[in-house]
Amino acid sequence: MLSSTPTPKSLGYYFPAEFAKHDAMWLSWPHKEASWPGKLDSIFPSYVEFIKVVSLTERVCINVVDTSMQAFATKLIQAAGVDMSRVQFFLHPTNDAWCRDHGPSFLIRNNTDAPKAIVDWNINAWGGKYPPYDLDDIIPTLIAKEMSLPLFYPNIIMEGGSVDFNGAGTVLTSKCCLLNPNRNPHLNQAQIEKFLCDYYGVSQVLWVSEGIVGDDTDGHIDDTVRFVNEDTVVTVVEANKQSENYELLQQNLKELKQMRLQDGKQLNIIELPMPADVIYEDQMLPASYANFYISNGHVVVPTYKCAQDDIAMQIIQTCFPTREVVGIDSSDIIWGLGSFHCLSQQEPSAIK
Repeated sequence: MLSSTPTPKSLGYYFPAEFAKHDAMWLSWPHKEASWPGKLDSIFPSYVEFIKVVSLTERVCINVVDTSMQAFATKLIQAAGVDMSRVQFFLHPTNDAWCRDHGPSFLIRNNTDAPKAIVDWNINAWGGKYPPYDLDDIIPTLIAKEMSLPLFYPNIIMEGGSVDFNGAGTVLTSKCCLLNPNRNPHLNQAQIEKFLCDYYGVSQVLWVSEGIVGDDTDGHIDDTVRFVNEDTVVTVVEANKQSENYELLQQNLKELKQMRLQDGKQLNIIELPMPADVIYEDQMLPASYANFYISNGHVVVPTYKCAQDDIAMQIIQTCFPTREVVGIDSSDIIWGLGSFHCLSQQEPSAIK
């Protein structure tokens, strides 16, 4: 049932584009061995490098389970030469590290009264795949209370990696994820669109069909299509016609070409290559250059030790002329089936 209480949209709130100004990036320190079987320790050099780059132009807020985890994280971050005045820890226990999906969805509005708010969507570990998830599910509420921010509860399953925004009223998402019966089986497409509009403050929902092979989220958009400005997207394409990803990504490309924004304009579409297949223990991993994080000063792009790395970074650099594109090796991190965007959630700056 839809709540009768005022929705964020009715109060003037909206979810800004990731390329808008940030106050901070939120993370949940990785600690779940089962997410990186046999490789948890090996992800920290790249993870800490991510923190170092982002901390140059925005604060980094990190959820930790306890003080011993905070001490361990502090040791690694300090050893990397990070300015610790740019890092803030919160004793918010989590089940896992994927803050894009369990972290707060920050909204802003052009109003001096409560200019920032948080949406606490429900989560179910990507269709009940990885219980328990009770600690992750309450993280947005803990942060809202810590920051004394208004809080909204849509009471449906929604993950931050399943949506991408242009900041001008449009959200991109994927049918394979949001319409999957393991998320909200009681809701149809039109009902889900209403939740997206009401709680993210958008007025247009654009759908692609497919995700990439190996993605245990059932096809999050942040592995396939991303807005780089109000009317331009990058979308990953696979050059190898023998790859399982080839037809899936061609389908998305075809759909993107048919889309129109609210003003009737076509999307500007920039094609981004897929990396060479990343296979570990006979498993195809969901490696993608689209899983980048846009900070105030940089775009952090996952790289995979292959020839496509430089090509992808050059393409992304053309999309962000005022930011420095930085590639960080993600070949161990991707064993967790996600990368830098999946691990992070931005906190936008309030409208001044």
